[in-house]
Amino acid sequence: MTLSCIAVDDEPLALGLVCAFIEKTPFLQLAGRYSSAVEALQGLMKTPVDVIFLDIQMPDLTGLELARVLERSNRGTQNTRIIFTTAFDQFALDGFRVDALDYLLKPFNYEEFLRAASKARNYFELIQRPDTLPVAAPTPVIVEVADDYLFLKVEYQLVRVAYSDILYIEGLKDYVKVYRQSDPNKPLLSLTSLKTLEEKLPTRQFMRVHRSFIVALDRINAVTRNSVQIGSAMIPVSDQYKDVFGQFISRWL
Repeated sequence: MTLSCIAVDDEPLALGLVCAFIEKTPFLQLAGRYSSAVEALQGLMKTPVDVIFLDIQMPDLTGLELARVLERSNRGTQNTRIIFTTAFDQFALDGFRVDALDYLLKPFNYEEFLRAASKARNYFELIQRPDTLPVAAPTPVIVEVADDYLFLKVEYQLVRVAYSDILYIEGLKDYVKVYRQSDPNKPLLSLTSLKTLEEKLPTRQFMRVHRSFIVALDRINAVTRNSVQIGSAMIPVSDQYKDVFGQFISRWL
């Protein structure tokens, strides 16, 4: 499978590097290079592509704005996936919200680029299989299939997460961050609500202690009057949940 793609970046060196990486990758075909999102939009109106390697911080029209324009216009979005390339990690959540396939943080090397490109290839191979439902379904799901793990929809795949691996979960409006013992510095970001996840988790192992946090009870290292500690993280306990949490703590005494 060969994927057509374009690179969009207002920095000449960065644009040249992405184009060189594209041309170096056997399953990618460079269909265009643009130094502004406005130029890229004009090109996409004429010739849609499979993948856009898109910078975020650009004058006139940012990468995020271009992604939203494409989403609203439905021009090429059915089969076009975006991989953001940026020096600013604070845009990761925004990139997830506009259905970005991946997020490359500058400076990145070819190995990191190839990993993102391979994810794009896997996505297109998956949606072309006649026996496979589209993975970019509009309604994200959490599927619990056993007593000791669940599946989280993360980007374009379902990730199996063992209950025993979960440290705590943070809610971010329509998203959750799941912090795990196996990789505490890289939480899983999933498009679902904390309430939905709370309903799926076994109450004997997990407890909501704040409107934005659920904790794994057996991972608590210490407690204070208004917080719990899990590893190096201090998680607040709000007044709404203090009574229930207090009953749990009383078992320790």
